[in-house]
Amino acid sequence: MDFATSECELVYADGDMAGHGKKEGIGERFDGFMDETAETDKFLIDAVEHCVKDLNMDKDDLLFELANGITGDYYPTPSRCLTNTEAILNEFLVTALFNGKEPEKGTDIFPTEGGSAAMTYIFHALNHNRLLKPGDKIAIGTPIFTPYLEIPDVNNYGLVPINVVSDEAHNWDIDEEELNKLKDKDIKAFFLVNPSNPASHALSSHTLDALEEVVSENPDLIILTDDVYGTFVEGFESVYSRLPYNTILVYSFSKLYGATGWRTGLVAMSRDNVCDHLLSKLSEEDKKALWDEYAIAVPDPSSMKFIERLTADSRSIGLYHTSGLSTPSQIFMDIMALSHTTYEKDEYIELANATVNERYIALMDALGIDKDLSGENAEYYTIVDINAMIGEQYGSDFAQWKHENISDLDFLNDLAQKKGVVLMYGPGFDAPEGSVRISLANLYTEDYVEIARRIRELLDEYYTEFEAEALQEAA
Repeated sequence: MDFATSECELVYADGDMAGHGKKEGIGERFDGFMDETAETDKFLIDAVEHCVKDLNMDKDDLLFELANGITGDYYPTPSRCLTNTEAILNEFLVTALFNGKEPEKGTDIFPTEGGSAAMTYIFHALNHNRLLKPGDKIAIGTPIFTPYLEIPDVNNYGLVPINVVSDEAHNWDIDEEELNKLKDKDIKAFFLVNPSNPASHALSSHTLDALEEVVSENPDLIILTDDVYGTFVEGFESVYSRLPYNTILVYSFSKLYGATGWRTGLVAMSRDNVCDHLLSKLSEEDKKALWDEYAIAVPDPSSMKFIERLTADSRSIGLYHTSGLSTPSQIFMDIMALSHTTYEKDEYIELANATVNERYIALMDALGIDKDLSGENAEYYTIVDINAMIGEQYGSDFAQWKHENISDLDFLNDLAQKKGVVLMYGPGFDAPEGSVRISLANLYTEDYVEIARRIRELLDEYYTEFEAEALQEAA
């Protein structure tokens, strides 16, 4: 930001109002401005050098985009994504989420105001472009983040949800029988979070193989995957890297970098994709209606790709020219992405993963529950089956008494009111009855030990009540 401001001041010094900098010679001015002995400056120097050497960017063009972008003096141009930013974000996705596999046809990116905006825009554009119509079936990978269960019913989308269930018996993976539901060609789309929320497990390689087989039988299936927790699984591979033609990818930097307030997310689509194919198969009546709508924004709507329609729809088409994420936010995304790609080793991601792992182990040990240390466990959240824990640690008689006398919501209310611990209700995510979701992203390790202590303390109080009743009945 300091360098960008100095660029603006160059114009001001020439007797003009402070504004955008000058592209000519900006690389030399950058080199003279930066102090290689300062840690932040050294990172910026290395990041720019990486972009020039490894991504074949023109240094002046890159710095001009970064400097103008961070000052926010123009609408995003192009509207969908700044040119160099798109290349930087693509590299991040390939290295962080695609396990090094770059989609053959290349990827288009639309930065958005967080993953929530991305989801909202996608469902609206799919509906508006007649790719998902009222009455269409949409499969949802459950358990899942609660608001995503509600999307098919909002704004009169009128979609019919079909649950594709993962469960603890399969280590929160989706077994083949559930995946086979997607072979039904009446199911137009499959929506999942991977790694999942609340179970926090990534799909295994075996399941990705099975999903590829399913898509071979339902080739027009639209897959929408939210991969926000992907970096918390070592060697993570997105559904997008396996099935780029069918998949719309949503990602947000907020969870990894603790930047939810910045609202920095993106939509990524292969340049060769099923949505564009399905647009070409619309009825002439639908094509004409959509042509008339998009004609206010572009000269030839018939050649307008779905991701561009998505961008235009995000601003009700008429304000297409003002669409796109704010340029300072796009540059912030560049900085986060480059912190991962500039150097061979990403110490921040290693630290983030080690931190949630430490908290997970401390919580499970304090609860006396077996740990899942499989490679697919992101450990960002965990589902704890309180009822199963009661049966294993206190016995079946007490488990039955608790079931008859204290509901799951009563337990959560007591935990909050008496013990000062607020946990999420598992069934609210379509998780099993008796389960709770615990986030491992917010508190110190010792706090999770304390959470476990208070859970056990409440259960001990229930058990004392159970014993007292049993004695009274025996007397």
